[in-house]
Amino acid sequence: MDIEEAWTKALKGTEIIRARVQALLSLSATHVPYVLLSESSVNMGDTVVRKGEIVVEKPSLIIPPNNPQFLGFEFEGAEGFDQNSLINFLIVRGVTIPSLRYDNRTGTLDIYEDKLSAAIKHYKELLQRQEDVQTGLLAGPEDCWQFSLLIFICTQIARNVDQDIRKLLDGYHKKNGN
Repeated sequence: MDIEEAWTKALKGTEIIRARVQALLSLSATHVPYVLLSESSVNMGDTVVRKGEIVVEKPSLIIPPNNPQFLGFEFEGAEGFDQNSLINFLIVRGVTIPSLRYDNRTGTLDIYEDKLSAAIKHYKELLQRQEDVQTGLLAGPEDCWQFSLLIFICTQIARNVDQDIRKLLDGYHKKNGN
């Protein structure tokens, strides 16, 4: 599968079931834990459970434009994928991602021995019981999980824009006595 097919498949097949409630930090790195569920392509009827976190480095005012860094997303081994081709691919399609460092750290890769819908229900209830407001829950295709994670983290960033701008303005006004 080439990069275009993987992107299209991820757009069609990614569902954010439970977004992270807590906002991303605007002045320091944010650890964004996630549970990504995918129908297994090896064991039909089972679900692949990928647990990890994406570390979104703190924003910097002096950064090169449109040059985000993706670590731990394993694009390097995929057909025709590398970080530069990914960034160019996204830019050509009008997708811009803030120039931050995104470090994916997959902690565990397990199998849930039931279909995807049962796994979604199980993990949704588990996160609610634990009152976990930090972990995002999403489902996406197994063979383009990297794009599903990018879609997830972009939605988290987009949710924060108004709040981040307000914080920057408040900080500026306090600093300058306005």
